[in-house]
Amino acid sequence: MTAVPCAAVLFDTDGTLVDSTPLIERAARAWAGAYGIDPDEFLAGAHGRRTSDRIAEFLSPGEVRAATERLDGLEAELLAEGGVVALPGVPALLNSMNGLPWAIVTSMDTGQLRARTRVAGVPLPEVVVTADEVTRGKPDPEGYLLAAHRLGVRAGDCVVVEDAPAGIRAGKQAGATVIAVTTSHAPGELAEADLVIPDLAGVTATKTGLLLPTTA
Repeated sequence: MTAVPCAAVLFDTDGTLVDSTPLIERAARAWAGAYGIDPDEFLAGAHGRRTSDRIAEFLSPGEVRAATERLDGLEAELLAEGGVVALPGVPALLNSMNGLPWAIVTSMDTGQLRARTRVAGVPLPEVVVTADEVTRGKPDPEGYLLAAHRLGVRAGDCVVVEDAPAGIRAGKQAGATVIAVTTSHAPGELAEADLVIPDLAGVTATKTGLLLPTTA
């Protein structure tokens, strides 16, 4: 096992703890046509970022809020059709953190986070930072800095677990050690991370950090 010491673990959610890809793609394709946006182009740069930040790259400032609400609404409607599951190793790890503090820092809003984790059977910690609580989304480090502050630890003493380049940059800029999982991107796209592993299967927690499988 590879030991990664830390005072707390800060997890991204979509692509790290849960896989919402089928849901996101269905909603984005249904939404994009109304705005004359190429859904493939939109989706290509959307992962790991706040919906509003990605939409702002395609629409005028005055259109962003309503367009974001429309896309969020579509995702909520389509959730009942399935397409959200826990990723390998996640329930086992989060249900046995052994006293190691942890938090979630997500580009989803509060409603999306609670709905998707409920469907996937993923527990929520006491400290959660969602898209609607920060001024600047990933790759800005604001969310990770806020989560560390709420846990009462230095961000530089934390481990961030991410799956997307934007989130990795946010974690690194916060000063944290970053572990990337290759659940949504190829290893070459995650080169800024300190460690890259396939997923969280086999990862365990102790009071002083994480233990990764020796293949990490």
